[in-house]
Amino acid sequence: IKSLLTLPLGNPLRWFYKLLDQDRYTFFVLRRILGGPCKLILSDHERVIICFSKEPFPVWIWTPDDATDKDMAAAYDVISENGLLDGNHNYNIKYKLAEYFINRAKKEGKELFIRQNMYAYDCPKSVEPQEKASGELHKCTQDDCEELVDLIDGFHNAVGIDIMDRAAYEQNAKKSIEDRRTFFWQDKGITTACCKYVPNGDMASISLVYTKPECRRKHYAENLVYTVTELARAEGYLPMLYTDADYVASNACYEKIGYIRRGELCTVG
Repeated sequence: IKSLLTLPLGNPLRWFYKLLDQDRYTFFVLRRILGGPCKLILSDHERVIICFSKEPFPVWIWTPDDATDKDMAAAYDVISENGLLDGNHNYNIKYKLAEYFINRAKKEGKELFIRQNMYAYDCPKSVEPQEKASGELHKCTQDDCEELVDLIDGFHNAVGIDIMDRAAYEQNAKKSIEDRRTFFWQDKGITTACCKYVPNGDMASISLVYTKPECRRKHYAENLVYTVTELARAEGYLPMLYTDADYVASNACYEKIGYIRRGELCTVG
């Protein structure tokens, strides 16, 4: 599709950000990814944005809510032309585009399906947890790196996406600790859960929310996310997060502490 232009790294991103203002919650992470090094960025500056950072992360594809068959066909064709429809990549997209991808692939003898349903939430005002968890917040230091790697590994295995080797997790852990926005919840010195927040613009994404299996149902995550949410807010950011739409208990936990659902998208693979 000749109208889709490959953009060199460092090219001004104001057009992308303007488009993404239409979906500031559901495509918050895409906005952040576009500001860093990416393997591929494609757009017509009006109806389609395609961004692939690197393996093993999903390809993000933005289209407007009123996307036409022509818009969706363009996105599909470019994904195919760039070797991303090879069975090894996933796509974070809106449901309308997901339906088009799945049906188009089926006609071509390929199988795509929705791997994960996601909700996007923000938290304009926190609600203090009714159930207080034993323990306290702990800001991670480099001394916590090995334990953080274990939790990152557990998190990715639990969600089943973006799985990497331990060396990659260690690199991520060190960077997160350097940013000074990664936390444990510790009970009597024992780490029970982890969480971090990543600012971008006027918002901050709460992520890496994971509780050790043996520590669940004790309200650790609820109290941890509430506390980290308030830290992000104290820095002047509007907290937001993504959740697995099918994980009812987790979503209920976030809603109890003030998170409000603002958008939906899915991962297709």
